[in-house]
Amino acid sequence: MSKDYYGTLGVSRDASEAEIKKAYRKMAAKYHPDKPTGDEAKFKEISEAYETLSDSEKRAMYDQFGSDYGQRHTSGFGGFDGQGPDFSDIFGSMFGGGGGGGFEGFGGHGGGFGGQRQARPQKGEDQNVAVMVSLEEAIEGVEKTINVQIGDARSASHSYDTKPLKVRIPAGVIQGQKIRVKGKGFNGFNGGPNGDVIIEINLQKDSRFRVEGKDVFVDLPITPWEAALGSKVEIPTVKGKISMAIAPGTQSGTKLRIKGRGLGREPGNQYVIVQIHTPPAETDEQKALYEQMAEQMPFNPREHL
Repeated sequence: MSKDYYGTLGVSRDASEAEIKKAYRKMAAKYHPDKPTGDEAKFKEISEAYETLSDSEKRAMYDQFGSDYGQRHTSGFGGFDGQGPDFSDIFGSMFGGGGGGGFEGFGGHGGGFGGQRQARPQKGEDQNVAVMVSLEEAIEGVEKTINVQIGDARSASHSYDTKPLKVRIPAGVIQGQKIRVKGKGFNGFNGGPNGDVIIEINLQKDSRFRVEGKDVFVDLPITPWEAALGSKVEIPTVKGKISMAIAPGTQSGTKLRIKGRGLGREPGNQYVIVQIHTPPAETDEQKALYEQMAEQMPFNPREHL
């Protein structure tokens, strides 16, 4: 009885070469004997179908005469001619290798699968772990204990044990930075190395500072007389407080830079945004003082509007 190769791959009879290849890749990834969902008999069926439909001459003969289009000596699979299709581009990417090497464990020749399987070593999968650090910890560095999963990432149950892992967060990290801890990820396969743990830095929000990349911003409230007459005020920075001069006549919204007081191994800057705060006039004497200022210092900040 003629075999339905199109039905085996789940494609229409007018499917393109690309569609046939895509269908085969999907099914091979599922039924390959090295996979948890592997089925060697099913894998042989789809490989036999792909051998014929991926070859334009064989496909034409099959379309005309069916799967018995030629009398051939079999090798490994029934219906194979011993040459087999070129699986290198499919299995090279599927199992981490290039060329035909990823396929040679199955008989060691062409499309034959008669030999003993020899799966190649593969590195285990990486794990991604987010770690929260304060601005002070980002500046100074800190040791953290995180929980990582252990076991085989390909386990059908997807149930893993966890274990604590101490990691060193170096000084100078910034938001979103990733740190790789080698060999602490999921187990390798067939003697391959373990995967890595990828730590992603998340900075805690701070009530005083805003962070943009490596730069730090802080709002600085000052009084009208400090702004008008000039003054020296204490400024908080991520590396401690410093004294900073406010020039006479400083306006609200003025941005002042403190070089090298930001984050990063090559630190960014800190920017101070001046905000003039006006005290309320709550007593008659305070109101009289504001009235006197209005008389003696006529000023209209809206005249340009």
